[in-house]
Amino acid sequence: MIKDYRPYYIKKIDLLFRDWYTEHYLRPQFRHLGRGGTFMKPWHVVVFGGPVDLGDFANVITTSDHKVRLTVWGAEKGKGSISIGDCCLICPGVRISSATGITIGDSCMMASSVYITDADWHGIYDRTDYIGGTEPITIGNNVWIGDSAVVCKGVTIGDNSIIGAGSVVTRDIPGNTVAAGNPAKPVKELDPSLPMRTRADWFADPGKLTAEIDAIDRDMLKGNTILGWIKSLVFPVKEL
Repeated sequence: MIKDYRPYYIKKIDLLFRDWYTEHYLRPQFRHLGRGGTFMKPWHVVVFGGPVDLGDFANVITTSDHKVRLTVWGAEKGKGSISIGDCCLICPGVRISSATGITIGDSCMMASSVYITDADWHGIYDRTDYIGGTEPITIGNNVWIGDSAVVCKGVTIGDNSIIGAGSVVTRDIPGNTVAAGNPAKPVKELDPSLPMRTRADWFADPGKLTAEIDAIDRDMLKGNTILGWIKSLVFPVKEL
């Protein structure tokens, strides 16, 4: 469907159901789930094990064929955790798996199909070892990880850095650096003299942001009717 034919009030009902589902089914699965989050199709978020923490104003996007999976399977009792800061973006297909500990800072963006894991999940010589080698991962603030990138065990990525699409990060990446490749290597340094605007800045006034998004919805859906919406579902047509 190219155009959203839903009346405004139908979309509001859909958003209310989405928020209810998040509170009723998802929140109990987290050790901590912050305020102001947006979960698009939250029924495709899978949380296994714990503890898992997700900060304020998270934006989690899923699809039926690209679920978001947050998995903790401790290497030993008391080990394994996932901690994600405030104002982070998690796109469809992101998988984060921890046996020791994964810490992700504020305002980070994880593009589609990113995989972050602090373990090998099998021993090199003992294939019956279901954890294998494991070392914690630390990702700083305002880090952008590109589509289908893999972040491996023991890695630290510094603040503001960008990991290119399809990269495999096996070594530390310093802050304010663009890294790419397999294995990922620095290819460019960011200019520290240029201003950096983060997702935290976007959420600085959440009430105003919510009102602006609501105004956009009202304008885009203006004039839509329940009959037109049903007709679009039964007899979809290509928009010219």
